[in-house]
Amino acid sequence: MLVSIVIPCYNSEQTIEKVVDQCMEVFESLPEYDCEMILVNDFSRDGTWEAIRRAALRYPRVTGVNLAKNFGQHAAIMAGFSYVNGDYVVGMDDDLQNHPSQIPEFLAKAEEGYDVVFGVFKERHFSTGKNLTGSVSRFLLWHLLDRPKDIQMSSFWLARRYVVEKAKEYEGCNAFIQLLFFRTTHNMANIEIEHFDREAGQSNYTFRKGLKHFMSVLNYSIIPLRAASLLGVLFSTIGLIGAIYVLVNKLLHPSVAVGWSSLMCVMLILFGFLFLMLGVIGEYVGKLILTLNKTPQFVVRETVSQEEENKND
Repeated sequence: MLVSIVIPCYNSEQTIEKVVDQCMEVFESLPEYDCEMILVNDFSRDGTWEAIRRAALRYPRVTGVNLAKNFGQHAAIMAGFSYVNGDYVVGMDDDLQNHPSQIPEFLAKAEEGYDVVFGVFKERHFSTGKNLTGSVSRFLLWHLLDRPKDIQMSSFWLARRYVVEKAKEYEGCNAFIQLLFFRTTHNMANIEIEHFDREAGQSNYTFRKGLKHFMSVLNYSIIPLRAASLLGVLFSTIGLIGAIYVLVNKLLHPSVAVGWSSLMCVMLILFGFLFLMLGVIGEYVGKLILTLNKTPQFVVRETVSQEEENKND
């Protein structure tokens, strides 16, 4: 059985060849499985593409894909999906925090009949800020999406080929791989895995990139719009009750002055809520325009593999 490993790479010159070597060692001990690797360079600023080229020329089942500009982690994974041939597809990071030695655990769980398996870290080796923002985003995603409520998602996962083929049909400009899986199947499982320390460099996910990625959830859910409608009804009801109270109070006590401060507070709250909802609607409209304009998810500049090099020779 062939297993395809897709790895988005960004500024991973010091680690990506180690990842490839360790993956190959793992599959040497799994005679019932074979392995291919698709390494997608997301326009790195260091020598990542040269490292990918060396790995691709050293192993016959390693393919390097070089993107024309930086499209983001999930777009890079979507690019890698175009080159997979395996019965199972594994997604993992390029920094060895997702360790290849744990791949057999994913395979064993998938053999129980699950379509998607997510690794859940026993202990997350991130900064305090990243752990905090991660907890907030997981809480919001938990309530905004149609997903199995007992499943946690992560960047280390395994999916059956048919799930990946359905994910490839997505034509929007903001891909979110795990959410595409949720749209396809709920036959999922979690396994506990170790979260290893980063061997080199630092995280390339800034707060801005994380926020942009989180906002792509609007491509997959209309719950924020429904929440806006419900909150609009709630605020309107509160405003009506408040207006009746003020009117009755004024009729019963003519000497009572209408408060300017309370009026300004109400206006600030209502206008703040209004502009927030306009922003949400604007996000939906903007994403719709980008999709209608056929903004590409990714653009492949070149690929490299032993097969291509032999043809060129």
